[in-house]
Amino acid sequence: METINLSDIVKACKKGNRKAQEQLYKTFASKMYAVCLYYSKDKDDAEDLLHNGFIKVFQKIEQFKGDGPFEAWIRRVFMNTALELYRKKRVLYSINEDIDYPEYIEDADVVSQLGTDELIKMIQELPPAYQMVFNLYAIEGYSHKEISKMLDIAEGTSKSNLARARMNLQKKVMNQFNLSGRKLHE
Repeated sequence: METINLSDIVKACKKGNRKAQEQLYKTFASKMYAVCLYYSKDKDDAEDLLHNGFIKVFQKIEQFKGDGPFEAWIRRVFMNTALELYRKKRVLYSINEDIDYPEYIEDADVVSQLGTDELIKMIQELPPAYQMVFNLYAIEGYSHKEISKMLDIAEGTSKSNLARARMNLQKKVMNQFNLSGRKLHE
């Protein structure tokens, strides 16, 4: 089978070439699915986000000018697709503020025992506002100022949502390892 470089695939996609679009999809689907899992509540939502993200990629591929890595550009398209979906659904979500938060887990061995799938599932179980801020801050590396602009929320709300997301995840980790009765700071 003939090997075509990414630059040629992108050029062909810009011309609407279906084979090139299929090749681009096959090249990036698994990596973008992993991104989608972080921004979804379950695998079905992640698959929908993957589908919508690739539609956006093919609609906007003309905007890729090649002045940076294509993978970074496509990841940004997927993240923006997730943000757009979040903004549309934001008014539908409510957050239960009556959560008993645990102390922080300082035992790195406990956290390192978590598998990637377990961690993703825990993140997916966060309330959407917490999940979105956690992903943007902890995974994507955005500042609270940038997140506040992206989500149209106050910077303090971003900080508060991150703190609550972390505490919620801590509680989930503690429950996973039955640490609820153990003192964490010995």
